[in-house]
Amino acid sequence: MKRHIPGLHSRQQTVKSNLDGLFLVRIDKAAYRWHPQKPFLTLRFIVLDPRVFESQVFSGRLYCTERALWKLDWFLRDFGYDTELLSRDQIDEKALVGLHGVIRTSHTAMNGRSYQNLDAFAPAAEWDKRFCASVSSKNADGNGDADNL
Repeated sequence: MKRHIPGLHSRQQTVKSNLDGLFLVRIDKAAYRWHPQKPFLTLRFIVLDPRVFESQVFSGRLYCTERALWKLDWFLRDFGYDTELLSRDQIDEKALVGLHGVIRTSHTAMNGRSYQNLDAFAPAAEWDKRFCASVSSKNADGNGDADNL
């Protein structure tokens, strides 16, 4: 039996589009995916802050190609990944789970599919400094500087 529920589809689009911006997150799941041209690390994040988005989940990819290793290294260092494993060029999926950090996200649509971009990273310790500064700045002059991550 099919049931018509008005507004169900529009609610799903609203939730997806609202996950652009700065978030304090925790890594919930990590998995390496091998691909002949573009191997990647897929990550599932749980939003910790801002409170409006708390407990929402989103996923993203970090590519492991030679050209993209700078971004993966940036991510691992800012999220506090084990420096010994990093110095041995090793990624332990279990060691990634539970790490915290700040992430700036955006969306891209390609071929009818929506992808979550992981644009920038910062250590979790910088969340209060950056987020509070952007809120106080926004209150003072109407413009926040949250895009400076």
